[in-house]
Amino acid sequence: MAQELLDAAIGYVAANGLTDLSLRRLATELGTSHRMLSHHFGSKEGLWVAIIHEVEQRQLALVDQMVLDRSLSPADAMRAWWQHISHPSLWPNERLFFEVYGQALHRRAGTAALLDGIVEWWLAPISAAGKAQGLSPADARASARLALAVTRGLLLDLLATEDRAGVDAAMERWIALNTRSQGQMARKGSRPSVRPG
Repeated sequence: MAQELLDAAIGYVAANGLTDLSLRRLATELGTSHRMLSHHFGSKEGLWVAIIHEVEQRQLALVDQMVLDRSLSPADAMRAWWQHISHPSLWPNERLFFEVYGQALHRRAGTAALLDGIVEWWLAPISAAGKAQGLSPADARASARLALAVTRGLLLDLLATEDRAGVDAAMERWIALNTRSQGQMARKGSRPSVRPG
C-alpha cells in the first residue's frame, strides 16, 4: 500500500508540481486520506523525502545501465545522461529535490533523512565508469564527486534561468574538459597537479 501511494504521489507531483500542495490536498487527489499518508510517511516532509529517495533510486538504475552500455563513448554517455536528467518532465521532481535539500541542510523537522546517501549513492556507479576508463579508485571517486556537483549545479541553473542553450553549452564544455582530463589521468596513472587559477 505504501509503495502504491508513493508511486501515485510521484506521478502527481511530476504532473502538477508542488505549488501550495498540502498533504490533505494531495490525499484527496490520490483518493486516500490525510491520515493514511501520515501513517505511512509521518508528515508532509516525510513524504517529500520518500518521493526524492524513490526518484533518486530510479535515476540510479538508469546510470547503471549507461555505465554498462559499452556501445557509448564516455562523452556520449555523459551527453545522454544530461539529456535525460535535464528533461522538463523531471523538473517538478528536481524542484522538490532542491527545495527539500535546502530544508534538510537547515535540519528542518522531517527532512534530515534526505541527507542519508544523497551524495554517497551516486559515487559508486559514477566511480565505476571512471575505473572502466582506467582511473585509479581514488581518482575515479574524486571525479565522480565533481561530476555529481557539476550536474546538480547545472540543473539548479537550468531550473532558475530556463536558459537551455546556455546550460547545455556549459555541459558540453564540462564533457570536453572531463573526458580530456580523465584520459590524461588514465594515461599517466596519477592524480594531476592542481594549479591556482
